[in-house]
Amino acid sequence: MMNDVLSMASAMATGILLGMIFFGGLWWTVRKAFSSKQPVLWFLGSLLLRISITLVGFYFVSGGHWERLLVCLLGFFLARLIMTRLTRPSVEHHSASAKEAGHAS
Repeated sequence: MMNDVLSMASAMATGILLGMIFFGGLWWTVRKAFSSKQPVLWFLGSLLLRISITLVGFYFVSGGHWERLLVCLLGFFLARLIMTRLTRPSVEHHSASAKEAGHAS
């Protein structure tokens, strides 16, 4: 019983870590690629690396148990929510950009 709880907690933590790596890497890639002369290489290379890390992580976490894989996926999607909130532009920045756009016309 205790091993199951520890196993699920470990799967959740690993899922969150994998999600932070995946979505944090995506955020970093978008920021870097727009200032690059070869953005396609940034996006393609990042996609391959992020998917590879994530799939290998899911494979090892599951260990052949669908329950662990499901909990790991839940952690992955929780990380998506966390990263979305952490990387969202501030309200002040967003409203200032809207005001500038209105004056541009």
